[in-house]
Amino acid sequence: MLLQVKETGHLVKISEVVQLIDPTVEEIHGREQAGEEEQDVAAYHKKNLVFPSGETLPRCWVDANYRDTEVN
Repeated sequence: MLLQVKETGHLVKISEVVQLIDPTVEEIHGREQAGEEEQDVAAYHKKNLVFPSGETLPRCWVDANYRDTEVN
């Protein structure tokens, strides 16, 4: 799955989608997509990632208490 880093706009290929959808995991591993060569695996905080369309990640992927808090 590809996500985008908010600050830079760079695409990141996520290695473990299970970590991405687990709300208790704050940091996931992926490879930045830059050029033709495979980049090294790096850690990314979920709060710094969005979908390539610019849409934020679902709240249930980033907040373990999403059921207990109100949405304003």
